[in-house]
Amino acid sequence: MELRQLRHFITLAETLNFSRAAIRLNIAQPALSISIRNLEEEIGARLFDRGSRRVSLTQAGRLTLSSARHSLAHAQDVSRLAGAAATGDAGIVKMTFVGGATFRLLPQRLPEFRRRFPEVEMELTEGTSTQVVERVRTGVVDVGIVRHPVIHPTGLATHVLETEQLVAVVPRTHRLAAKGTIRLRELTSEAFIQYSQLHAPSMHAVVSIACQGAGFMPLVSQEAIQIHTIISLVESGWGVALVPGSCEPTLGRNVTFLRIRDHKEPLKVGLALVTDPLNGTPLVQNLIRILSGQG
Repeated sequence: MELRQLRHFITLAETLNFSRAAIRLNIAQPALSISIRNLEEEIGARLFDRGSRRVSLTQAGRLTLSSARHSLAHAQDVSRLAGAAATGDAGIVKMTFVGGATFRLLPQRLPEFRRRFPEVEMELTEGTSTQVVERVRTGVVDVGIVRHPVIHPTGLATHVLETEQLVAVVPRTHRLAAKGTIRLRELTSEAFIQYSQLHAPSMHAVVSIACQGAGFMPLVSQEAIQIHTIISLVESGWGVALVPGSCEPTLGRNVTFLRIRDHKEPLKVGLALVTDPLNGTPLVQNLIRILSGQG
């Protein structure tokens, strides 16, 4: 059974006239008659009663019509989706990201991607920068978003999406809370909540280097992986921390965020896209363009 035959059958069922159906299909009437006859022989049932003045559907024809319409629509949908997949307008894309991407980057740019490509299904997972790099490297996901600078992105392409400054976060009752801005060395004697060197190596390195540049090594009281965990520990009185400024509007009710007016360059961090250069499908390229703001 061919899709062409189903199309012929549906058109004749809608017109109940061989001449009008042939005109609509842009084929010769004898060719339509042969197509319908071949279809009936293949099905093993007569689909139309053919009188001298009128054509009508048989009981088998009426039962077959609904299935024929469904099958033809499904086939057309498959064809349309296949074409859309070839241009990156449909399909499945897998992305994993660090928690910091949820503060500003993803809320700003993912809605545009969903609006532009409504037939693309996204599978989103969260992870540490180390996990994100490994998932992209092994092909588990198509695209990753990590903290920048990126540690050991062997064989992966990186593209910085945004940069920002770290700010200090202290308990609201802290002696420095009312100052608004501080010098980094004012935290010399403070207990620090530091990023895990194993799971968040880039952030660990940035904080360590910035503190060294200010003349001290941070006195680490606790280590954590996620930014919201670090801020919760600060709220609980375990110490102070340096966190990306973009998290300020969304996290921490009982903490104060302080601008640091010196050592600006060492305190610069960002979010970067990591991809496998060999994964250049149109779908992945569309996502990269949107996330990069090149829309």
